[in-house]
Parts: sequence; structure tokens; C-alpha cells
Amino acid sequence: MRVGIDARMFGPRVGGGGLGRYVEQLVNHLEDADRKTQYVLWLLNANLEAPRVSEDRFEKRLADIRWYTLREQLFLAPRLDAAHCDLLHFPHWNVPLGIRTPFVVTIHDLILLDEPRSARATTRAPLVYGAKYAAYKVVLAHAIRASRGIIAVSEYAKRSILSHFPDVSPEKISVVYEGVTDLPPTHYPLPPSAPYILHVGNSYPHKNLEMLLKAFVMVHKEHPDVTLVLAGAQDAFSRRLEREAEALGIRDAVRFVANPDDETVSALYRDARAYAFPSRAEGFGLPGLEAMSAGVPVAAAQAGSLPEVYGDAALYFPPHDAAGMAEAMGTLLTDEPIRRQLRERGRERARRYSWRRMAEETRRVYERAMKA
Repeated sequence: MRVGIDARMFGPRVGGGGLGRYVEQLVNHLEDADRKTQYVLWLLNANLEAPRVSEDRFEKRLADIRWYTLREQLFLAPRLDAAHCDLLHFPHWNVPLGIRTPFVVTIHDLILLDEPRSARATTRAPLVYGAKYAAYKVVLAHAIRASRGIIAVSEYAKRSILSHFPDVSPEKISVVYEGVTDLPPTHYPLPPSAPYILHVGNSYPHKNLEMLLKAFVMVHKEHPDVTLVLAGAQDAFSRRLEREAEALGIRDAVRFVANPDDETVSALYRDARAYAFPSRAEGFGLPGLEAMSAGVPVAAAQAGSLPEVYGDAALYFPPHDAAGMAEAMGTLLTDEPIRRQLRERGRERARRYSWRRMAEETRRVYERAMKA
């Protein structure tokens, strides 16, 4: 079997957070989980040399075409079809409409459909945004309906797909959980700082970080020595949060870590007092599991996939309740028995999720798709 993978998002620095990590770990672990299949990887110039895979079973090809662009729709499909693969795997919904090779697709979430606020969050002119959003819905529908199989990263993601596309058979969707990355052990010295609550990830509206800032105002009044660290991409959304922190009078107590690499993230987890995950809609919630793996107690929103993935290893709060969020964070800062319990449960919970298992289950999806 010859399988092609659209690996242009390979690596969190190029592909962006969770998507980049997913592609990276899928490719890395398929090498060990599947020694029979021949793979073709399409990559950007920026990550062409990044995959460390055996040349006898993995062929790397250049497809320096950015995602979510007109060029992607016009020029990517002919390039992929020309490789004469038996099957393609698109790790995200942005499948070219003109693709002819059979394919499977991974759907991480449908937040742009589930969360109207995130769908409208844009720096583009209204007409440009409207055209982009209409194109998203067309491309997404094609990816779901024309695929040989769909990989959903949680039961929550599967339910969301079936809710928006009731004509799709549930048997077509395979739930394949992601894994927890072993971040590099680090001796990276963080600058001396007060105890801090951490959040890692982008600042899109569904991440609910404005509510986190409002909740932190209450926490900071009770614990003036505690700071909040927000680590993620530096963009228009993070700059908006900086202005919000200024308006709330807590700018000096909030630290923004822009575009952190793996070593920095590992160091941030290592020294965090607590981790806060206030997202209103999340397909899987990888950063919270990484925090658990590092022994950091987690407070999370009772929303999206988070209760499914975290189970009894997190302290939950309603995502729209700033006071409840503040109470949960305060508990993690001061209640040592609960801290100890969540640290133990968190490490155990994180061990349930394996990238190797994800790769093995994904390979089985490929095999079923070839028989469809």
C-alpha cells in the first residue's frame, strides 16, 4: 500500500500548536507502527528537512503551498494525484476540491460552525471574510462527504460532525485519540518569578481567555504574589488580550510568552503552580494533558471534549462563570490535598493517551478505507 500524507503542517512551530504536533507525531510513530506501507510526505520549504524518517519507506516531496489559500485549491490536487498513491491522508479539513485520489481526513473540531464568535473573529474586511467563510463551508463539506473515512479526535468531535452532517454514516467516523508528547527534559532557566498559573495555546475567541483575565482579577486580589502566564502565538488576538489586561488593571501581573519553542514550554510546565484551560469548545485539549503529564494540577472548563478526555483528573468550572473559574484556580493554589490528588490522577490520566497507539489505529483506518 502506498499512502500519501499532507504533512505541510509538520511541527508546532510551522503548523501551529496542536495541528503541527498531530502531524509530527503521526509521521514519527507511523515509522515504528507500520513497517510495510510506503509513505509519501508533502512538506513546505520551512519543514522539508524536519521529519527524521527512513528514506527507504518515506519519500519527502516539496509542496510549498500555504493552507487556506486559493493556490492550495488550484495547485495542490494535481501535485498529490501525480504521485499515484493508493490513499491520501489529510490531517485537517482543507482538502482540495479537485482531488481525485481516494482519501481519509482528520477532523479535530468544527469550532467555526459550533462557535459563531470564533467564526466571526477576523482582521479581514467583511466581504473578504464572508467569501473565506463560505469557501470554508464548501471545502469542509467536500472533505467530510467525499472521504473514504473520517478520523475524529474525540467522541465530542464525532458528535459535532454528525450534528452538522446528519447524512454521514456514524460507521464512517473512527474516534482516534491523540497522545501526550514527551517534551524535552530541560534545564532551561526561566527568569525568577512569582508563583504562576499557566495557559499554553493560541488566543482565538473560543479559548475564552478574556474570561480567564476577568477571573484572574479576582484571584490576584486574594493572591497578589501570583501571576498569570499566557504562552502562545503572537498575533492580533494576543495583542487584544494585552490591551484587555491593561484595561483590567492587571497588566503587570500577566506575562505573555510569545511563540515559545518546546524547551520553553517544557520549562513553563515544570515550574507552574497550576494550569487553567477555560476553552468553550475544544476537540481534544492536548495542552491540559501535557500539564498533567508534567505533574501540574489542572482547572478546566466543563465544555467540549475536556470532561471526556480529562475525566476525574481536573477541577471543572462553568466556562461562562468568571467567579467559578476564579474559585477553581484559587483552590489549586491553596488546597494541598486537592493539589496532590489531581497531580496523581493527572499523571495517571495522561498515561492513557499514546501517540504510538494513535498511529496504529490510524493505520487501521487506512486499511479499512482501502476496502471501502
